[in-house]
Amino acid sequence: MDKSDRDKALALLKEYTKSDSLLRHAYAVEQTMRKYAEKFGEDVEKWGITGLLHDFDYEKYPTADEHPYVGNKILKEHGYDEDILEAIMGHADYTGVPRKSLMAKTLFACDELTGFIFAVTYVRPSKSIHEVKVKSVTKKLKDKGFAAKVSREDINKGIAELGVERTEHIQFVINALKEKADDLGLAGS
Repeated sequence: MDKSDRDKALALLKEYTKSDSLLRHAYAVEQTMRKYAEKFGEDVEKWGITGLLHDFDYEKYPTADEHPYVGNKILKEHGYDEDILEAIMGHADYTGVPRKSLMAKTLFACDELTGFIFAVTYVRPSKSIHEVKVKSVTKKLKDKGFAAKVSREDINKGIAELGVERTEHIQFVINALKEKADDLGLAGS
């Protein structure tokens, strides 16, 4: 896959997603997927596109009956590879699609955690990811009232399935997001 594939994926994302927060989430998951692909020696473009498109249908089809099923059908019609479709289906635990590939496990491990790190960043006085530490994220994960819609169970399951050390994974995601802080609205004041 190459840059033109990313351009097509981005056009598809923007056709279905108008919300700034959902777009930023897509870009953030794309970034973490790209960095993990580099680390694992995988196809950076393919992994990035998978992260970029994992929730592209969510704004229009937000129910568990629709997302990611409708999006997967659309992606299939657009000719996306089976491994991308499988990873996107597997990122929603309720689909029952097993996460067999490293790409699918990585997407699941990064999705909820990325959103959670955004929440932790937004409550910092500076609203800067550059001040977010693993310790702060870990502490906030224990507070069930904080970002209550984020599934701690999915975060923990993702880390276990990916087979990475918890602290290292959280730091890896923070570092990936720091690289794109300006673009993601995480640079702070």
